[in-house]
Amino acid sequence: MVDEDATPRSGLLARTMDARIARARWRCRRGMRELDTVLTAFLDAAAGELGDEEIGCFEGILELPDPTLHAYLLGRSAPADAATASLIERIRASAPPAA
Repeated sequence: MVDEDATPRSGLLARTMDARIARARWRCRRGMRELDTVLTAFLDAAAGELGDEEIGCFEGILELPDPTLHAYLLGRSAPADAATASLIERIRASAPPAA
């Protein structure tokens, strides 16, 4: 039985997305263990539901310096970009409560 929705491009697209997620997961390894934990947990939980634009936004978040990202995740400051601010809120909401 042949899946009519499966095209060579859809397979390539899936592999490309998997590669982007794998690269992002690797880049979640930061200088601050707290950031490693929060970012990796979010990506593991949400990777299947992130679209191309959200993955791009997440990749942009990974470009931020640790102190800036830490401040965003603690709610001490907020990014000016609405898409980034929205994704930061999703990451914050998914973070396990502090002990």
